[in-house]
Amino acid sequence: MRTERNLTRRLDRVFARLDREPERPAHIDVPRMSRHRVVLFTATLAFYLAIVWAVVITSWLVRLDWQVMFFRPYQQWPQIHAFLDYYVVLGQRGPTAVMVAAWLGWRSWRQHTLRPLLTLAASLLLLNITVGAAKYGMGRLGPHYATVIGSNEMGLGGDIFPSGHTANAVVTWGILAYLASTPRARRWLSALSAITALGVGLTTVYLGTHWLSDVLLGWAAGLLILLALPWCEPLIARTEDWLFDLRDRWRARRDRPVAEPVVPVTPVVLKPRSAAPAGQPSPEREPVASTRASRGLAHLAPGPHTTRSERSPVTPVGSRRPPHTDHRVPRGTSQPARPLTGG
Repeated sequence: MRTERNLTRRLDRVFARLDREPERPAHIDVPRMSRHRVVLFTATLAFYLAIVWAVVITSWLVRLDWQVMFFRPYQQWPQIHAFLDYYVVLGQRGPTAVMVAAWLGWRSWRQHTLRPLLTLAASLLLLNITVGAAKYGMGRLGPHYATVIGSNEMGLGGDIFPSGHTANAVVTWGILAYLASTPRARRWLSALSAITALGVGLTTVYLGTHWLSDVLLGWAAGLLILLALPWCEPLIARTEDWLFDLRDRWRARRDRPVAEPVVPVTPVVLKPRSAAPAGQPSPEREPVASTRASRGLAHLAPGPHTTRSERSPVTPVGSRRPPHTDHRVPRGTSQPARPLTGG
């Protein structure tokens, strides 16, 4: 019995301590720009510039592009053509952005934060700016539009270098690994996104829509955006705070009671009484008779009225009013009967 009491007291203390502790928000692991990440970003940027330089000078990489194009993989393995036509959709901007945004939107709702959606928006914005500028800046033609065998086809108004499908696959699916909540989930999602991006890039080479060097530069471009995202975290945090403050102000304005419109009151100006002309006496007011005496009593009927003592009810038996004290009959004498009156 004593043991049960002690256990009950301990449980009460634990529950009371839990009630006093405030609810803490869910922990979100924000990647930082560590030294390892800086080194990896620098190496990827050097690889990016090396690919661009190798294509510009028409090196062995351009000759490899032509050899792969003449090999025509879609003719060598036609049995997988139908599957890869659908698989390459995993690198298209619209479908992948919708799928990933739906998942990150659900996470934002569960964790009460806008960071996942804002990080996705920042990565797609960087992707459009960097990859789009490189495409139209170098103007390389694709394999289906090549004109000179062995040429790098640069500066001819194309938009094929780097591969947008490959870079989009790296960024869109890699953002899931970047926003993973645990190290184990980050490792698995990193491997899955790398395999997906690798397959999308090779699929574009199989279908003949990109050179092999386009795919290599697309992988590097997407990886640079993922590695540079920690530099955008302060801006993302400030944007999130601004959006939440804007929401709070809007809610406060919506819940504020509406004040009734104030009707303006026009002041009344009293005119002064005109003075009488000189030499004339000021007119005197006529006396006003009392209206109460003139109206009379409204609840009485017209005609002569008697006093209340004379209005005693009369019945066949006689008056019900007791006899007056002045008209008492001496004891021993009989009161004469009154004659009946009324009709």
